[in-house]
Amino acid sequence: MEDRVIGPGPYRATKLWNETITLFRNGMPLRRHRIHFRSYDGCFTASEAVDWLHELLRRNQNFGPEVTKAQTLQLLKKFLKNHVIEDIKGRWGNEDFQDNGHLYRFPPSSPLKPYPKKSYCKENAFTLKFPKLGDYEPVVLQDNAVRPLVLNSEDWNKRHSIAIGEVPECRLVHRKEISSRNVEQIWKTMTLTNLQKILGLDSLDGLLDSHSLNSKNILHNVYKVNKQGVVILEDKSEELPHWVLSAMKCLANWPNGGELKQPMYPGFERDVLKTVADYFQKQKEPLLTFKLYDTFVSILGLLQKQQVATEALQVCCLLLPRDNRRRLQLLMRMMTKICRNIEIPPLNNAIGNRTLMVQTFSRCILRSEDEVDLDELLATKLVTFMMDNSDEILKVPGKLQTMVEEHLSHLRRVQIKYAGADADASFVSHSYCKRISKEEFEEQRTSSAQVPMAELLEEIIKDTELSVKEKKKKLKQFQQSYPEVYRKRFPTVESEKSLFPEKPKIKPQLMFFALKKPFQPFQRTRSFRT
Repeated sequence: MEDRVIGPGPYRATKLWNETITLFRNGMPLRRHRIHFRSYDGCFTASEAVDWLHELLRRNQNFGPEVTKAQTLQLLKKFLKNHVIEDIKGRWGNEDFQDNGHLYRFPPSSPLKPYPKKSYCKENAFTLKFPKLGDYEPVVLQDNAVRPLVLNSEDWNKRHSIAIGEVPECRLVHRKEISSRNVEQIWKTMTLTNLQKILGLDSLDGLLDSHSLNSKNILHNVYKVNKQGVVILEDKSEELPHWVLSAMKCLANWPNGGELKQPMYPGFERDVLKTVADYFQKQKEPLLTFKLYDTFVSILGLLQKQQVATEALQVCCLLLPRDNRRRLQLLMRMMTKICRNIEIPPLNNAIGNRTLMVQTFSRCILRSEDEVDLDELLATKLVTFMMDNSDEILKVPGKLQTMVEEHLSHLRRVQIKYAGADADASFVSHSYCKRISKEEFEEQRTSSAQVPMAELLEEIIKDTELSVKEKKKKLKQFQQSYPEVYRKRFPTVESEKSLFPEKPKIKPQLMFFALKKPFQPFQRTRSFRT
């Protein structure tokens, strides 16, 4: 059965969950099984489900060949818990699913997950539209945000060209110094806009809450780094414990070791890895944070385009808290070096070091707060890609940094103002957005939305192609959806009735005589031929 690629966008994890359930229900072979002297139709064994679903996930472009049987078994346990499947006696609701000959079947209908409704706070926020700066698109900004100043060719020539035969009087206008708060806001706005463009989305609504992001983290992650590009923390309390950092260095530089002075014994390197794994696995929140879970999962839809996915992850990792970004950089460097080090012995007898790194640290890097659905599969796929491209992903995106710095330089640049250009001064002088109250924002939003609705109502009224019945039906639907707009157009019942004048009714007496008139058989008329 063909699978469809779930691209980037909000609620990608939910879409993948529903898609996997649909493929499983439509493709899993069902047949008759006999157990305990009884035969059951339309069912399958647990082992058959594990084998079939494992092969489906490995071939599916949304998951890939990295999926293991253990992960498939965990997914089937979640299917049983969420009543996607049930045992042959109709029992479900637990995770007691084992790879054995126990019989299972599909219920009449499997519950697909609805898309979550996330309502982000819009208080003291408004939509700011401005001319494009390269690919700098309109986004939602908070109060006191700096308005980008970009002139088209006509405006530029109008202000800066010199008239032939005459040199107009001009003066230099020094702009006000941009505050650190506004610099942070510009970085945040342009970073989110760049991410939105890379993902190819019209909006980031439903993907992340921009108001919860700390713009100071972005600037810190860009500028306060060492020669290797690793974030430097000013607050040492946010640093990794010394013993964890020493253990990571020991594994990353094996067999040269690190600061550990313990004697080398057989299995020493496995104990060191267990020390590092225990620390990260005990953390309450993954390194990519719960808030950015949907954003990182959305990028999974771009992994087939390696360059685009790398750019998206570069930008997304800038949004992380500074201590999380540093820990992610150090952990990824250790994982990558272990995978590339041919001198380090196998750290697990059953699987290779590369697979072990992914399975050990994937949930430490990415997981949802609810820990349901496809967390383990999605984390495995993303961490594998990040580990293979960690050198590029954890670098500061050069294009974004250049774009922001050029924009800030433009805002700080001295302006040449010519005589007679006062008419256009408002375009330059209004560098800051006026703050409005929540009530004013709601009033403006309501009034702006009513204008197109009123125009739509007039189109329905004037549409001559609609029958009276259809027009009445559409007007009734409009009245239920937009009662205020409808009430303004038809304030009284008489004004509403004037649209449909009543047809003249037959008088009761005439109707009575028409009914009382005896039936007369059809009589052939006399021929008009002579």
